[in-house]
Amino acid sequence: MARQLILLTVVVSFVFTVNRNGTTTANFLEIDIGSSATAMGGAYVSVVDDVSAVFWNPAGLSNVTGNEVMFMYQPWIIGIDHVFVGAAVKAPSIGTFALSLNFMNYGDEAVTTVAAQEGTGELYAANDYSIGLSFARKIVNWFSFGVSAKLISSSIWHMKASAAAVDLGVIINSKFLVPNEDRTKGLKIGMSISNYGSRMRYDGIDLLNPIDITDDHGNFENVPGIFKTESWELPLLFRIGISFQPVATDRQNLIVALDALHPNNNTESINIGTEYEFIQPGVASYFLRAGYKGKYMVDSEYGLTFGGGIKMRFAGNQNVIIDYSYKTMGRLGNVHLYTVGLEF
Repeated sequence: MARQLILLTVVVSFVFTVNRNGTTTANFLEIDIGSSATAMGGAYVSVVDDVSAVFWNPAGLSNVTGNEVMFMYQPWIIGIDHVFVGAAVKAPSIGTFALSLNFMNYGDEAVTTVAAQEGTGELYAANDYSIGLSFARKIVNWFSFGVSAKLISSSIWHMKASAAAVDLGVIINSKFLVPNEDRTKGLKIGMSISNYGSRMRYDGIDLLNPIDITDDHGNFENVPGIFKTESWELPLLFRIGISFQPVATDRQNLIVALDALHPNNNTESINIGTEYEFIQPGVASYFLRAGYKGKYMVDSEYGLTFGGGIKMRFAGNQNVIIDYSYKTMGRLGNVHLYTVGLEF
């Protein structure tokens, strides 16, 4: 009997997939940051080495060679605008500090009521944002650790919700597949956990509602009342990934990466990506990237991604970086993403 129950439990677990879609809030925290990472299908947890590490894996900030700023603009679906701004500063013998802003603007919408279903003439706005402070350090030359602390806010007209969260991450440069004894070119392992924090609950004057407690004549019919909203979890996400460079020369680099994702609001999935770099010494580096996002995710609207970029070098180790990516999203349409960065 016990064996039959165990067998039945296993069968049911495969037939009925647990899907927690729509059970978290502030889901803008899951939208990919950076054109290079997006073009690689989001397979970036072990690859990241720029300011976008504050999103993918804060340990990647330890690979920033100097000071760096990044600006990203992503015209999202149905007229939503997504903006990211980040800056990193390298403190010798201490580590790398970064400050970031992740902002989602949903635009203005008409206010409607039961009596004015075509609109009252008023408009309301909705937006989400998070502000983060990050730190990363190489503990030894093959092991990096990073942490981010974030304040998260969401507002819809006169209602607001807020939360606090932390991100943790590590990157390990292993001895496997190492060319010329250079661990930075060998197999890398990256792990991160994002958005571990408090719950969010909306509150504000839009929830006020006068009520009539009883139908008795003579009582006060406009007793102040308020709708009580539930608190919601943040989109907790665990990433683990590997990457290696089958080609690593003075003129060319090729990176192949794979990430596995375990979210608290969806099924597990795999992201796959690759990046080819052609180096023109002292002048510029040129990049071509491609990937696939959301492999094995149930009812995924994601798919192929691709893009490219250029890093132009100037005197004094100053670099200007321009990246572009294109992401397919099935019935939701396709998304373009533009990123500009400066290293100095």
